[in-house]
This record gives sequence, structure tokens and C-alpha cells, in this order.
Amino acid sequence: MKMFYEGNHFMRMKLNFVLLMVFALSAVAAAPPAGQQTAQTAAGAKFWLYLPPDYGQMLGKRWPVVIFLHGSGERGEDLELVKKHGPPKLVAAGKQFPFILVSPQCPTNQWWSTATLNALLDDVMRKYAVDQRRVYLTGLSMGGFGTWHWAAERPERFAAIAPICGGGKPETARQFKELPVWVFHGAKDKAVSVLKSQEMVAALKAAGADVRLTIYPEAEHDSWTRTYDDPKFWDWLLRQQRSAVRRTGR
Repeated sequence: MKMFYEGNHFMRMKLNFVLLMVFALSAVAAAPPAGQQTAQTAAGAKFWLYLPPDYGQMLGKRWPVVIFLHGSGERGEDLELVKKHGPPKLVAAGKQFPFILVSPQCPTNQWWSTATLNALLDDVMRKYAVDQRRVYLTGLSMGGFGTWHWAAERPERFAAIAPICGGGKPETARQFKELPVWVFHGAKDKAVSVLKSQEMVAALKAAGADVRLTIYPEAEHDSWTRTYDDPKFWDWLLRQQRSAVRRTGR
């Protein structure tokens, strides 16, 4: 009787182990391939999703997330347009990043919708191993405007932001004064005046914010290539962590 019980107990343990392995393998198989961008759709938005090369290889590891908002020229239905500039362009060229990259596409003739972006971020955070203390937002041109706007509306979602050649509403600065911010702009930008960034930085400084401003003296509208190519930028961004409780200034 004892041998029969022990045999059944061993078989149950073996069966449970096999079921756990099947479940784990199914979960891995369901995830997009690590180390490359895959086209995804969630919350009514199309986006590129990039997972780090070693995503899923370390049990319990949580990963930072960088959300990239493109400019007006990349709006539309062709998701390949999003790879024209910024982090998705770098990944397409073979660059590897130590974070999850989410690069949504804004529809034709529309502006960034924070309702859609919030729903998309919620979906990513549910499905993937996200470190909720390390969610970052950056964007260029129209995406720079979108970065300022989303941060002012929902500052508690982010650990840091990096708007590039965009602009915002200076009166909203107090709403995200505790959020680390690094702003970039070209001094000779004819598409979006450098004054747009300077006004936001001045308002944040007046509110006592931790804000940095980099103006490239000879750059025109393209102040993003140099920024995203700079390892110091990524080092700064990934060092930032959101505290458990952050006042929004509202």
C-alpha cells in the first residue's frame, strides 16, 4: 500500500511538472521574438514592439519601457513609416537596447490621443514583464508636443521624459514639476522654434523642477538623430526611477 501511494505521488508530481513546463513554453512561444521589432495592435493602436534579446531568460526579471512618439510625417496606415527616425530606426539597423520599446503610430491627419496611449500602455504593462518604476517617454516634433502633453496629463505614469524639438503649455509645468526632464532642440529649427522648448524649461525651473536643456547650435529641425545616437542620453534616462508616491502638483 505504501509503495502504491508513493508511486502515485511521484506520478502526480511528474505530471504537474510536465504541465508547468508546457504552460511555460506556451507563454514563451506566445511572446514576440526577443531582439527584434514586431508589428502589434492593442487598444485600437498599431505599434512596433521590441523586446530585449534576453527577455524571458531570467525568471522574475522586470524590464524598463521606453515609449517613442514619432513626428507628423510618420502618421498613417503604413507602420513601416515609424522606422524612419528615432529608436525604431536604430533597432531596424541592428541596434540592441536593454529595455522594451513601444513605438505607436498616429493615424493620418490626427494628433496623439492620450486616451489611446494610456490604454496602449496599460495593455503592454498587463502582457509583459514591465518594471513599473521605469517607464520613460520620448518623442520628436509632433511626438515632442505629445510628450509634453501626456506628461502634464499623467505625470505619475513616468520616471522621466525627453521631448525633442516640441513644445507644450507653460501653465501646465507645475503638474509635472517632480518629473525628471531632459529637453533637446536645434537652435536653427525653422519648423518648431527653439523658443517653444525654452519656454517650457523656464516654466519648469520656476516651479523648482529637475530639468535639463540641450540646444544644438548648428542643428535645424533634426535634433533627434544626435540625441538618440548619444549613449549619455540613454544612460541618464535609464537611471531615473519613479518613487512609490509622487505628488503631481495639481
